[in-house]
Amino acid sequence: MSLFRRHVVLASLAAFLALPALAQQPAAAKKELVIGTTAGSNIEVLRRGIQPQLEQKGYKVKLVEFSDYVQPNHALAQGSLDANYFQHIIYLRNFAEKNKLDLAEVVQGPIAPLGLYSRKFKTVAEVKEGARIAVPNDPTNLARTFVFLEQYGLVKTKAGVDPLKVTEKDIADNPKKLRFVPLEAAQLPRALDDTDFSVINGNFAISSGLKLTDAVALEKTPDYYLLVAAVRTPDKGAPWVADLQTAFRSPFFKQVLDRDFAGYARPAALH
Repeated sequence: MSLFRRHVVLASLAAFLALPALAQQPAAAKKELVIGTTAGSNIEVLRRGIQPQLEQKGYKVKLVEFSDYVQPNHALAQGSLDANYFQHIIYLRNFAEKNKLDLAEVVQGPIAPLGLYSRKFKTVAEVKEGARIAVPNDPTNLARTFVFLEQYGLVKTKAGVDPLKVTEKDIADNPKKLRFVPLEAAQLPRALDDTDFSVINGNFAISSGLKLTDAVALEKTPDYYLLVAAVRTPDKGAPWVADLQTAFRSPFFKQVLDRDFAGYARPAALH
């Protein structure tokens, strides 16, 4: 072998042997986070309770506001967001499965309860026969709506039906012959002028200028309807995800909820 070729081979071998060492070097720590959410209470919860903690740890945090329940998950899956916070675990899992998205929940947080609102009536007792009620049109929040209405005796669902999958066909008794008007969740506050009642997700109620205390009735929220922060599944073990989880479980966050978000359903650890 010529001296030249021997030098080439040795140089190539040295480069090859160096590859594992390079691969083992840790990547630069992520210091910019983009978190998607929806209008109203959800973005305010992040802005007041989570963003300050992450920024104190050295992150630059950008909050991106969406007006529907579809775009935030697609944006997360496509990499435009690092995390999102707007949905409960049932919606996340159903949406991810239906759309073949590799997303995972990492921590629970508070949610403004579902509410029954009206511009014409003040109490559940005033719900009249044949009343028109606007309801969310996505399957998970529609099921949640019927469970909510059952809490106040307005409907009764069939025995043994899965509360997470209730549809109008699963209503065994509708004593007041209520008429349901399915609409996209973000449009429900606007339906108040055209219907007798609207069942409105708390964040959209607040973003439209309504208060939780304005509701005719508020949901007694089960834990599985608490909101979750979601990330792409491969990111679950990242240090920044651990910092996000810590922020959601912190005494500081509890203080913010106690001060600014009274009446919100929240995980047991934040009571």
